[in-house]
Amino acid sequence: MRKLWAVGLFLLGVSSFSQAAPAVDEIIKGSLKKIDARLSAVSIQPAEMEGMYAVELNTGELLYSDAKGEYFMVGQLFRLSPQEGFVNLTEGKRKKQRLDQLAKVESKDIIVYPAEGERKATVTVFTDVDCGYCRKLHKEIPQLNAMGVQVNYLAFPRAGIGSNAFNVMESIWCAAPDKRNELMTRAKNGQKVDRSSCDSPIASQLMLGQAVGVTGTPALVFEDGTLMPGYVPAKQLARALKLQ
Repeated sequence: MRKLWAVGLFLLGVSSFSQAAPAVDEIIKGSLKKIDARLSAVSIQPAEMEGMYAVELNTGELLYSDAKGEYFMVGQLFRLSPQEGFVNLTEGKRKKQRLDQLAKVESKDIIVYPAEGERKATVTVFTDVDCGYCRKLHKEIPQLNAMGVQVNYLAFPRAGIGSNAFNVMESIWCAAPDKRNELMTRAKNGQKVDRSSCDSPIASQLMLGQAVGVTGTPALVFEDGTLMPGYVPAKQLARALKLQ
């Protein structure tokens, strides 16, 4: 849906409301409906920039509106800080959104590779069994585990529902919990995984990944909500997690 409205919303003017205007959030919601009936806001809060409001959409995306719902801005909002330089305020909000959404995933739907000994960090990885860089990262999980990093896998079949990756990952998630790690490794090694189906979370995890900003795999989400796209070697990842 982003393609339908992302460009058009940038500084887009919509018709004015009457003098008897409702609350700001109702005005903004009404404007969104005029633009596209499928758009709805799940949160509208004052933005750090005076006179603007941060609007979280039902798609998980974030945009900004004035109080009259006449102008919308799609993009990232930065604040210039004498100490920190340009601070990405939008990403700060997105981090919290990611954590809130990931917290809704049931533990039974996560494939976990636990840390050895003391757990020092946890990384959630949106993965695809057919992705070359996902396979490369998978080979380094023992190294990450040895450094105290727990890896949580969620499914993100890039080719979509019904694709080969989707079917293989569904077979993995539909297996007994004590078999999933082994089957994941088989799939990442290019070996056959017997087909099975169930009421799996693969489709919902794919949509979750899209909602939190995943556009490719692997995509790593840190415990503070930071999204790091792409493959990162284990030692570099450890530095990013401040373990070295």
